Amino acid sequence: MALTGPNSGSAHHRHRRSRKIFVATFLLVGATLILWAFVFEPASLRTVTYELPVPGWPRQCSGLRVAVLADLHIGSPFNGQGKLDRVVRMINEAQPDLVLLTGDYVIQNVLGGTFVPPEAIAATLRQLSPRLGTWAVLGNHDWWLDGERVRRALESAGIRVLEDASVRVDSGACSFWLTGIGDLWEGRHDVRRALGLVTDQAPVIAVTHNPDLFPDMPARVNLTVAGHTHGGQVRVPFVGRPIVPSRFGERYAVGHIVEDGRHLFVSSGIGTSILPVRFLVPPEVAVLTLRAPTGD
Repeated sequence: MALTGPNSGSAHHRHRRSRKIFVATFLLVGATLILWAFVFEPASLRTVTYELPVPGWPRQCSGLRVAVLADLHIGSPFNGQGKLDRVVRMINEAQPDLVLLTGDYVIQNVLGGTFVPPEAIAATLRQLSPRLGTWAVLGNHDWWLDGERVRRALESAGIRVLEDASVRVDSGACSFWLTGIGDLWEGRHDVRRALGLVTDQAPVIAVTHNPDLFPDMPARVNLTVAGHTHGGQVRVPFVGRPIVPSRFGERYAVGHIVEDGRHLFVSSGIGTSILPVRFLVPPEVAVLTLRAPTGD
């Protein structure tokens, strides 16, 4: 015989009500996270400034401001020409001395995306106005489309493309070299050839698409700048970044990395690839202020 008390019905009712509240809360949180990861964060945009003390960076160049723009992937969801207009305005408002573009301007076959031709992308990038110019390398997606076509589009917009090449930049008493290294996956990526064009002891900033080239960079390079990883696009608290397109995992995923006295900066970029998702890795325009180390 079942034993029941005067409060058994109300207890059962409270249990059912608590369970409904838990399920509703779970569904609400889940829906919020999905909206955040697939809509709000990919559509967002911010400018982040970084102070980088760079070994061997001369005092006369200290304070040089470098805007880094990575992985535009124009045409990926929430990342069309309107977003690119915002990016250009934000960079011009930040007034950097030069702009470095680290590749992957186009996108193919992304869920919910639309192809945008490189000529249209370059026409908007033409509006960038740093006093020391805008410089670019190509990424794997650019080569998968047509690397020479992307190069022509950029150069027709006044943007110099450096593929295994070096150029000296002079600004008053400040002189340095920009060295562009081809993409690790699709370019020639001949580090020795590119640095062989450096003819004096002025500092070197190397630009490449894929940061997995960093272990091949000699100490002669003061700073390497890259993109490609998108910061993994997803960062799970206490777990990390589940997917990073790098043979080194999270080692070169994002930010300022120092190994054996050599410096690397990896931007988390603007667009998305494969899946149109970002979670705790918001799109960003990075502005680096390069400083001579204290005591130099």
